[in-house]
Amino acid sequence: MSKSNQVTITKGQKFPLTIKRLGIDGEGVGFFKRQVVFVPGALPGEEIVCEAEKVSTKFATGKIVKIRKKSPDRTTPPCPVYEECGGCQLQHLTYEGQLREKKDIVRQAFERYTKIPLEKVKFPETIGMEDPWRYRNKAQMQAGLAKDRVIAGLYARGSNRLLNIDECIVQHPQTDKVTNEVKEIAASLQIPIYKPNKNKGFLRTIVTRVAFETNEYQLVLVTAEREFPKKDLFIEEVRKRLPDVTSIVQNINPDKTPVIFGEETIVLDGKEKIHEKMDGISFDLSARAFFQLNPEQTKKLYDAAKKAAQLSGKEKVIDAYCGVGTIGLWVADKAKEIRGMDIVPAAIDDAKANAIRNEASNLHYETGRAEDVIPKWEQEGWKADVVIVDPPRTGLDAKLLYTLKRSKPRRIVYVSCNPSTLAKNVTELAEAGYKLVRLQPVDMFPQTAQVEAVATLIRK
Repeated sequence: MSKSNQVTITKGQKFPLTIKRLGIDGEGVGFFKRQVVFVPGALPGEEIVCEAEKVSTKFATGKIVKIRKKSPDRTTPPCPVYEECGGCQLQHLTYEGQLREKKDIVRQAFERYTKIPLEKVKFPETIGMEDPWRYRNKAQMQAGLAKDRVIAGLYARGSNRLLNIDECIVQHPQTDKVTNEVKEIAASLQIPIYKPNKNKGFLRTIVTRVAFETNEYQLVLVTAEREFPKKDLFIEEVRKRLPDVTSIVQNINPDKTPVIFGEETIVLDGKEKIHEKMDGISFDLSARAFFQLNPEQTKKLYDAAKKAAQLSGKEKVIDAYCGVGTIGLWVADKAKEIRGMDIVPAAIDDAKANAIRNEASNLHYETGRAEDVIPKWEQEGWKADVVIVDPPRTGLDAKLLYTLKRSKPRRIVYVSCNPSTLAKNVTELAEAGYKLVRLQPVDMFPQTAQVEAVATLIRK
């Protein structure tokens, strides 16, 4: 082992530490004897006494014993279960501080994974919210039992202990109301609650999605079994307590898995889908359809993507990973034609229906992988000028990267939810002749460490 890799910290050791920056998960990052130390809850600029909890050859994690010098951005978290929950990571940091540090997280990723000089790239401040609370339109609360009482919430930080959450201050208030009513109904009707350790029981997860502009909302009961005990009584009670509910749906997931949804979905009462609008654009959302969780910031994110695309009305545009067609609809008024693809047939069905509903005749959607569909279109004589990609956290698939390099669109707009994979992908595209000209951070999830970014790449 080289001297630079020798372990210099032991478990339980206490030592002074100056926090230099935030890590990708919102933890404070400092260095002790050249070893990196991650400390949850510590903020940049703070001087602390740290106690090492876990030590490896590459890094250590610790906890705060004492704060000797406090950050001026430190604030008191308003959530009563913030320390236990772990759903949010940055409530102890002022919102101005969050926006500044999220830009720095994007910067860190590009400094680590690329050789691109960011001083030569347009790199504006993070786009934030006026009111960074109560912004989430969807709640997924796990059902459980605590001393024979029906509870629902999230698992406590770093454990398999379910934490009951009656109120979550980043969720739309209606989701709290629905979850609490369903808990009471399940208790009064003695509905069996799922026990993950035994893989037995019925009710697993209470999912609520609210349409911000139309006020429609959907209740999804994820169950381990298809047979619904006291189903009619349950629906009757939901209707009595929540008379304005738009859709009541059952999703069956019999597998022992942390994945929320199963493959089968049954409409129990009301409509199959709820209706949402964003700046006049209409969407119908089924129980498993992907839709951005923060409607207000989604508008800003898509506006940033639209600005990056620089459309004049003459361009052919590809919306890869199109889902239900949200980005395509958002930029449709500025493009000649937009084509999108997704591997989920139901998403493509929704995208086509959304295009018809919004009378957007310049949209075309197909089921399939982008790396297969794009070459097919080019063989048919249709080639894109602009490609918009909005991939999952894992980033662009290697085959799609290869396809983009071969296809050579003039402009690529990359909407990212993971700065690390964005930076890695941009490096590969830069090697293929693309230049990063703009990098716009967007805060889609205030109070958490997550940050989105819109990258604009043009072919040299």
